[in-house]
Amino acid sequence: MSDAGVYVSTDELVALEARARDLSFVQKARSHQQLAGRMQSAMRGRGLIFEELRDYLPGDDIRSIDWRVTARTSRPVVRVYSEEKERPALIIVDQRINMFFGSRRSMKSVTAAEAAMLCAWRILGSGDRVGGFVFGESGTSEVKPHRSRNAVIAFAEKIARQNASLRADSRGEPDPQALDKVLSAVANIAHHDHLVVVVSDFDGHTATTRDILLRLSSRNDVICLLVYDPFLLELPTSGDIVVSGGGPQAELALRTASVRSSIDTFARNRGRELRAWQRQLGLPMLPISTAEETAPQLRRLLEQSAWRQRRR
Repeated sequence: MSDAGVYVSTDELVALEARARDLSFVQKARSHQQLAGRMQSAMRGRGLIFEELRDYLPGDDIRSIDWRVTARTSRPVVRVYSEEKERPALIIVDQRINMFFGSRRSMKSVTAAEAAMLCAWRILGSGDRVGGFVFGESGTSEVKPHRSRNAVIAFAEKIARQNASLRADSRGEPDPQALDKVLSAVANIAHHDHLVVVVSDFDGHTATTRDILLRLSSRNDVICLLVYDPFLLELPTSGDIVVSGGGPQAELALRTASVRSSIDTFARNRGRELRAWQRQLGLPMLPISTAEETAPQLRRLLEQSAWRQRRR
């Protein structure tokens, strides 16, 4: 990050590796076998790791019957195994102009970049492939999942490049469907058993956004990191501010109670709507503040999160 706290460099993103080592993004049991993957899958069937003995049910493969136990118990018993699968991870990083805001410590765009790289380094450290998408007004960049430091560094470079392109006087026309487009691209890749991490302020979210996340979470593990700045929740009680989206400007009289109340109501209702997705979709919506260090927040939120992996 620069002295102004606006931009983040590739070197700084790469330097987050050590801080990511004690984070945990998954609840699945780690594999202790030298097989194709490193995480034990929730899928059950004719796999490689013995899980349990149970009574035979119509439709079970007769090859799974344990004849010794069957002879001893005088009833058909089958052996159930679980497979081991690797789980690729896709991290989606929002670097649109709406992320170019911060009232203290850092911009939302910088906090998003830090959170994304903490996730990337930790996932790589767990032995899984990691890649992702970085999107903004200048377009969308993709890094395909790989299990290598070079892939993570390439991801950091794309984040830093998009981050550095953000300007308050940007003349680019924001795409209100940008979030839905990148999520749709992810859904076309992550058909099942991926870890999908979305790092955004979810500006411009719609019912379509919710539907895409529902489709993703039905066959994958999805975590949403909701990046926010506390300014709208802690408005000053005096003075005026001038706001702009890069074009027309507006003056807000914060000394007026009705103006503060309207802004506060808007911000809190939006937050409640997004957090309600956690209950409706069964996926975590974890709030990350720009006013605090990113790594401790992420560690605390992941430890407190009650989300559970779906059985598929």
